[in-house]
Amino acid sequence: MTQEISRRGLLRRAAAGAGTTALAVVGASTVLAPAAAASPATETTQGTAGSEKRRRTSVNGWETVTSVDSGGPVWTQPVVGTGCEVPMRVGAVATVLVHVIRRFHYEVRALAEGDVIGWRSPSTVPAATPENNQASGTAVAILPGSYPPGARGGYFPNQLAAVRKITEECDGVVRWGGDENHPYEALFSIDVPPGDPRLPALAATIRHREELAGTGAGKPR
Repeated sequence: MTQEISRRGLLRRAAAGAGTTALAVVGASTVLAPAAAASPATETTQGTAGSEKRRRTSVNGWETVTSVDSGGPVWTQPVVGTGCEVPMRVGAVATVLVHVIRRFHYEVRALAEGDVIGWRSPSTVPAATPENNQASGTAVAILPGSYPPGARGGYFPNQLAAVRKITEECDGVVRWGGDENHPYEALFSIDVPPGDPRLPALAATIRHREELAGTGAGKPR
């Protein structure tokens, strides 16, 4: 003869397994039903989406680009007076980065063709580092052979002061790689995300000053 399970015994068993089961009351009978749990498939999908989003954007929040001079946002820009042609994101980003390169040329150390590396393919730059900003066309490495990643103290005091002045006058829009915990003294990155009003404001100021001066950064004003 089948022994009837008492209500008290059933409740005791349900309480002991509360982490995995839940009580369901149907009419006069009490039955055990599986407790709701997060779907592993859902968690995996969310994690994959997050990783994919991080892969598609550089550290500073800009979308990475897989090609240059091919209809996308990254085009090779001439840096007048230096002999350099550098692929970078067009618009306000290019205005600011070209300004930084020209000031570096006139105030820190003279540059020549090939001395500045702009955009790099996402597959060739380390992830989760400021260097990764090159993959979105929002960073440049000036003389990377002279100032390699991980090395600190590559500038003479007067050169370092000039670098500091250039970045300080960019009002927080540009960050120098020498200030990172793992330094990269050649790197200059846009340090604001897309849509930050400081970027177009700085670009407008640069264009206005260059129009007034007639010749741009590095020339007498």
